[in-house]
Amino acid sequence: MDKPKIKDDYKNQIKSYQPKPPYIINCLKAFVIGGLICVLGQALQNFYIQVFHFTEKDAANPTAGTLILLSAIFTGFGIYDRLGQFAGAGSAVPITGFANSMTSAAIEHRSEGIVLGIATNMFKLAGSVIVFGVVAAYIVGMIRYFYGIAF
Repeated sequence: MDKPKIKDDYKNQIKSYQPKPPYIINCLKAFVIGGLICVLGQALQNFYIQVFHFTEKDAANPTAGTLILLSAIFTGFGIYDRLGQFAGAGSAVPITGFANSMTSAAIEHRSEGIVLGIATNMFKLAGSVIVFGVVAAYIVGMIRYFYGIAF
């Protein structure tokens, strides 16, 4: 008997019984939830502009801080996890997904203590995002700098 043929037949049989993932529905859910998070951010920014008379540039920092705070609170209560299961990547892409990853790691490792648990494990997942962001910002800054010199 040919073993690769048996494995291929088995894989084909399994594929025929597995349900097809609803790609279009998943994309729509991610788009809608991610968009709603962005609409909330825009509403917060408009609130800071209207109520506290910030400029659009000055309102960006408190808006991001508020979204991070809300995400951390919702993660602590388990609400953001359910939102993530429903929306998929739509809840992970905005700044709230970054705050969720850090808060989840901190909650998961809090039993190990503040220094060895929370502080060391909080940046395991988010650390790569920070490093990539810094490196990408440096590269784009250098390109812009040299482009400005050349032209």
